[in-house]
Amino acid sequence: MKTARLNKIVELIEKYDVTTQEQLGELLRKSGFEVTQATVSRDIRELGLSKVTSDNGLNQKYFVVKKDSSVMNEKYIKLLRNAFISHSVAQNLVVIKTISGMAMGVAAVIDSFKWDEVAGCIAGDDTIFCAIRDAEDADIVIEKLDKIINGN
Repeated sequence: MKTARLNKIVELIEKYDVTTQEQLGELLRKSGFEVTQATVSRDIRELGLSKVTSDNGLNQKYFVVKKDSSVMNEKYIKLLRNAFISHSVAQNLVVIKTISGMAMGVAAVIDSFKWDEVAGCIAGDDTIFCAIRDAEDADIVIEKLDKIINGN
């Protein structure tokens, strides 16, 4: 049942611009799945869903972060470049500022790169804290980000 529900979630967010957990829960219920908000929230985490700006530019919608796809990698890089404002280092943290509402998407992009130096990212609305394994590796991460942002 769980696998079927997870597959249905992917199908729904690829078909519709799903902007909230409540909307996703309603679509699942209409599809015959009895879910609670907590179940939807756990499923979103398990699937590794993130949010990006919808085509209308007004809302954020869920999307599936697909691994190892060159087409998706290009989209991730474009997202990073378009949303990026600035970065700074605070010992073993890299703090990244983004356009409002884009931090979660950019954090998902950084996580998808699977850089050895990055232990993990935490995103708010427009700020990301990247926990770096040590202070020296923070400089490496900054160099990698700069290369991507500047198109090198």
